[in-house]
Amino acid sequence: MIQIKTQEMKKHIFIAIRLTITCVLLLVVLYSACITLIAQAAPQNGKGERIMLGGKVVGYRLEGQNFSADRYFNGRPSAAGYNAAGSSGSNKGPGNSNYLREVQERIDSFLVHNPGISKSEIPAELVTASGSGLDPDISPAAANVQVRRVAASRKVDEQKLFALVARHTKSPLLGLFGPARVNVLSLNLALDSLR
Repeated sequence: MIQIKTQEMKKHIFIAIRLTITCVLLLVVLYSACITLIAQAAPQNGKGERIMLGGKVVGYRLEGQNFSADRYFNGRPSAAGYNAAGSSGSNKGPGNSNYLREVQERIDSFLVHNPGISKSEIPAELVTASGSGLDPDISPAAANVQVRRVAASRKVDEQKLFALVARHTKSPLLGLFGPARVNVLSLNLALDSLR
């Protein structure tokens, strides 16, 4: 009886060992190799889509940056302080008093820096942080609501800036999936080169 249980136990142990080795090969080795190969086909070999200016990296297309000066378009706030190593949301629920205070402070700041704009005209994305904390894009409406401030700060005609926003607006994927979007870093770089 003991010998039968020992043999049965050995049989189950060998099955478990084979299953473990198979899972390691499939889920660690093969999966990692596939992801690495896919990354090699991506732009910049999976190292991020760098934006260069004068031979220097000024940012990454898919990583938000903090633009707080009135002469630039602002992006979405970051709960992670725009730190890619600590990418995350705040995990504060919509009823959290600290979160509500932060949002109200952002609204108040936006209204101070954008006179003539009412609270109801502020797109939510300009006062609420994203899930990743690194969203590089805003909606065309979020860019357009800032045109008056940027035009006044740079002493540029507002129509020029509306046209610039329109040129930097990317359509939804295949015209169907997702919203139209504007990459804030690309828009601000184009803004700096505007004559």
